[in-house]
Amino acid sequence: MPANFKLITADRFIDGTGKQPIEKAAVLVENDVIRAVGPASSVKAPDGAQVEKIDYKGATLLPGLVDCHVHMNGIGDGRPGDELVKLPDEILTLQSARNARAHLYNGVTTLRDCGGKNRTIFHLREAVRMGITPAPRMVVAGRPMAIVGGHLNWFGIAATGRDECIAAVRQLVKEGADFIKITATGGSTGTSIRTKPSFNPDELKAIIDEAHKFGRHTVAHCVSTQGMINVLDAGVDTIVHAIHQEAGGEFKYRPDITERIAKQGVFVNPTLSIVKKNMDNIEAKVDAGTATRAEQASLDESKIAFEAMVNGFQRMRKGGVTIVCGSDTAWLDSPMGRFQQEIEAEVDAGMTPMEAIVSATRDSAKSLWMEDSIGTVETGKKADLVVIKGDPSKNIKNIWSVEDVFLAGHRVDRGNFV
Repeated sequence: MPANFKLITADRFIDGTGKQPIEKAAVLVENDVIRAVGPASSVKAPDGAQVEKIDYKGATLLPGLVDCHVHMNGIGDGRPGDELVKLPDEILTLQSARNARAHLYNGVTTLRDCGGKNRTIFHLREAVRMGITPAPRMVVAGRPMAIVGGHLNWFGIAATGRDECIAAVRQLVKEGADFIKITATGGSTGTSIRTKPSFNPDELKAIIDEAHKFGRHTVAHCVSTQGMINVLDAGVDTIVHAIHQEAGGEFKYRPDITERIAKQGVFVNPTLSIVKKNMDNIEAKVDAGTATRAEQASLDESKIAFEAMVNGFQRMRKGGVTIVCGSDTAWLDSPMGRFQQEIEAEVDAGMTPMEAIVSATRDSAKSLWMEDSIGTVETGKKADLVVIKGDPSKNIKNIWSVEDVFLAGHRVDRGNFV
């Protein structure tokens, strides 16, 4: 059976490593793998091969986007997780399929799901494997690790003590978890306390050691300073949110924590856009005169928190921390299919467009421990590509203009909503 070659050409190509774009570029794909890449004049298929040629004028080829933080169970209509979780598992599984498709059609070829209810995400992954529904390549945690009453505890696991923590990790590995998500502090869950650590240090060490023993990486939700200290002590791999907030609620940047994050090679996913989206929505209500007193107070608090998040983002970057790109959709009022809002938020906070593209491709792939197969357009890697109209390295807003998506060498039918 002859090999399936595609020769894809475009005005330019960005490989995801941070190098300058190559003009008049080509990528040669054999089945699901990239076989050659470079100037169109030098990339050729083998003599006599059957080749499908696809040319994109006025467009840029990028690596498929990698969203390292989603919650596919979410609806993104503003309801809190405490209400979302009351929906039946069957509805949440269907919603997850819809969300996965929305992300794929908008250029995300790999995503990391950071926690869903019960076995809903595992069921979705099996449905994708069976060809029932399309989705990006999925890296999934299943249920997140939480304490009793802690953030996301209602998704299905609440562990107390080292033994229960170890048993829960083993159960998740048995069920097929690709990594372990840990809620190391409180969060938006009503019974949790945002500024307080959740798991005790010995529990965190047990979770992370057990995950590493089975070759799984770990991701920790941290919205307080002490939470970050605790997971760094325990050997975590990625910190999400990474908010420098003291137990009393004061936002106080700690350069010593940044130094530790950089030294230990821990990735940070700041999730800037979901906070900004919430602020924009409330401001629109204020302008329309429909905001409640509670929403106005929430807006004021969010502005303070967002300023602290941006400050931390900027100073962590200067301190050598690798920032990875994850949208945290479809949480709160941010639907999936809009990963680009996080890429734009990184640019607004000080990254160049090219730095933000690297964050959303190569570096996010590194945080998934998948940089050997995805994240950059290089020979031997999976043929995950997104075609963007215009040049996003000069104007990041072009990143929204998705013309085509290739997953493992196959052009995605973005009109398929079955």
